[in-house]
Amino acid sequence: MQTSPNILMVRPANFGFNQETAANNFYQQEDERAAEEIRELARQEFDGFVALLKDQGVNVEVVGDTPKPIKTDAVFPNNWFSTHPDGKLILYPMFSPNRRLERRKDLIELLIKKGYQISEILDLSFFENDNQYLEGTGSMVMDHDSKTIFACYSERTHPFPLKYVGELLGYEVVGFKAVQEINGQLSSIYHTNVMMHVGRDLAVVCLDSIPKASEKQGVQKALTKTGKKVIPITQKQKFSFAGNMLEVSNDGGEKFTVMSQTALDSLNVGQIQLIEKYTTIISPSIPTIEKLGGGSARCMMAELFLPKQKS
Repeated sequence: MQTSPNILMVRPANFGFNQETAANNFYQQEDERAAEEIRELARQEFDGFVALLKDQGVNVEVVGDTPKPIKTDAVFPNNWFSTHPDGKLILYPMFSPNRRLERRKDLIELLIKKGYQISEILDLSFFENDNQYLEGTGSMVMDHDSKTIFACYSERTHPFPLKYVGELLGYEVVGFKAVQEINGQLSSIYHTNVMMHVGRDLAVVCLDSIPKASEKQGVQKALTKTGKKVIPITQKQKFSFAGNMLEVSNDGGEKFTVMSQTALDSLNVGQIQLIEKYTTIISPSIPTIEKLGGGSARCMMAELFLPKQKS
């Protein structure tokens, strides 16, 4: 249950720097290159990423972004929806108004046409009316096996919708505060999946970003009680997207840890060896998407846990 052999990815049409999300995503950096050059580079990086996954037998459902309305962050679909083995599909409240355009009814209909069974759509976008946000599996890192949600509170991850989703799914919520230093000041980490990853046997986490000792111990305890091997990463490694990983599988049951080349280059030999003890690493090169979008490999993949009709 922790790993899915089916992944949805959205091929970008109008990728670029999003001024609205840059307010609290300090990983985004502006670029002076022409917009169309940036868009083409993003598409090339996307296509290379998909090819790496497919080469390993991972099933990737590629959906093209619609040219209009313009959605600069459509390449990060994991923020607006999640899917679950009982057929639930959850739509999430998004911080940025222009990212709310990413919620696409036609994409859900396409999944149904492809044989994915959706029994219930739970639309939580009503929380946006009260400025309450929870950005999918960016805000929440889920350990499905132990039914636990890990989440660091931020301007994009609020306690009430988080508690609501925990109750919907029957999952325990481990909430905490995580911070990073930006220009000499401490700021909240905007998404939990920037600083931690949970696979079936492994967990990668930047414990240094959790200032409160009791919360740090709570996260460690929740991870280790299920027998997971915890790999701590540094703040510097986190800034290289080393926390932004996802474990996926193929039809043969082989497990892969997907991270960007930037993230892989930041890890030390011991960390890499430990990950490779349990999984094979897939590491796409996506520097344009990382720099302007402020998200990395995990953000580009939405897991499809839905039951599927046999063809």
